[in-house]
This record gives sequence, C-alpha cells and structure tokens, in this order.
Amino acid sequence: MSTPTPYLSETEAPARAEVDALPGLTLLEFGTDWCGHCRAAQPALAEVLPQHPQWRHLKVEDGPGRPLGRSYRVKLWPTLVLLHDGQEVARLVRPTQAAYISAALNIA
Repeated sequence: MSTPTPYLSETEAPARAEVDALPGLTLLEFGTDWCGHCRAAQPALAEVLPQHPQWRHLKVEDGPGRPLGRSYRVKLWPTLVLLHDGQEVARLVRPTQAAYISAALNIA
C-alpha cells in the first residue's frame, strides 16, 4: 500500500494567480490530513485518479486564513474543484463514491 500524498501547506500551496494560469486539466483537492471526511474520500480518489492521467492533482491544505481555499469559497472538506485552463468547470463536496468523481472528471 502506498503512502497517501500529503496536503500542501500554506507555504507550499500555489497562489491563485498561479492556479488560474495552469494549462489543461487540474483537480484541486482542499482538505486536511486529520479530517475524517477527507480520509473517507481517499479510497475513491485512489481508485479513480489513475484512470484519468490527464488530470493534474493538487492536494491543498485548507483552513481559516488559507488564501487559496478562501478564493474558491471552500466551506466543507474535502472539496474538489475541477479546472480547465484555470477556470472552474465542476465542484464536488465530500465525495465518497468513485463513480461520482469519475463522472465529474469525464465531463471536463
């Protein structure tokens, strides 16, 4: 079993302007390592993401005062924000089923 990818801390997370400039498909996953809902979503993400290699996956630690999450108005964890060329095309909040995640990744 592989070690889960840790969330990028505030000092490692990209600035909103950097995210807006990302070309192609990007999946932003906002949450924390200690969040139970975030942990519950990991098996579904681990199942789906290898089937969608065209998606860049960035796990971003979120919380009060974290500018990137605030700029996307993240309220609950995990929140998945799907971007195409820096523009939001879909959003999933607290996903736990691989089918929902896969369907969202297929629409973009």
